[in-house]
Amino acid sequence: MTMSWVFATPEYVLAAADDLSGIGSAIGSANAAAALPTSAILAAGADEISAAIATLFGSHAQAYQLVSAQAAAFHQQFVALMSAGAGHYAAAEALNTSPLQALAAATTDPFVALTGRPLIGNGADATTPGGNGGDGGWLFGNGGNGAPGAAGQNGGNGGNGGVAGHGNIAQPSPHVGYGYAGQGGNAGQGADAKLIGNGGNGGQAGNAAVSPDPDKGQAGGMGGFGGNGGLLFGNGGHGGDGGLNGAFGGDGGGGGSATFIGNGGNGGNTHGPGDPGPGGDGGLLGQPGVPGVTL
Repeated sequence: MTMSWVFATPEYVLAAADDLSGIGSAIGSANAAAALPTSAILAAGADEISAAIATLFGSHAQAYQLVSAQAAAFHQQFVALMSAGAGHYAAAEALNTSPLQALAAATTDPFVALTGRPLIGNGADATTPGGNGGDGGWLFGNGGNGAPGAAGQNGGNGGNGGVAGHGNIAQPSPHVGYGYAGQGGNAGQGADAKLIGNGGNGGQAGNAAVSPDPDKGQAGGMGGFGGNGGLLFGNGGHGGDGGLNGAFGGDGGGGGSATFIGNGGNGGNTHGPGDPGPGGDGGLLGQPGVPGVTL
């Protein structure tokens, strides 16, 4: 006999126990209100029918009081067991935290050392002005956000997503430089799926900074390209939209392509004179993606 995996969140279990405690209070109030009517039966009349009815209602009242007492006791035991179970789950999670972290580090560190990217996990957001977001894990994980640029500096690019992740959003430069306004950062490209799975979506490009001099505006960033679908089946990722606020909008990213079974990703949209992204090619059993449009 096998047992399937069971997932539990201790906080939710404790919240359910609190709710059940409130239900128990309501049950206790109802039993208290019914105690007098079910324990004080009116005296029967002199005839046999009245005596039989009084006996019947008396037996029902005794049965009700017995069942209500048993239900209250069961409810208290159930709440106590649920509260204890939540405590056991929390203790088990705390006990497993350190070994699991060590195992994750042992699995991830070699990939980071060899390739600069973890196997699984989201990329870190950039913290320095104009810095690029970190790449997500090779298998799973979204790219980090690029940081806004300083005065006259381009916003950072969003990091690349993993096989099942997305390229993240590049941040615009919010300042106006002494010369030209900062150009919007280009968005990260969605990563390709390997064998089975969908390509990651390209990130939305950053917006260019607004300059008081219309001749010194620069283009919004270019939307990220969608990743390609898996070799066997999977859809291509959608291209990201181009950035705003510049002398002209940034180009939309192209949609990713499918290989065998799957649809191509849609192209990203653009604003103004920028070029919309083309749709990705569909697989042998699939439809091509829809090209982006100029908004």
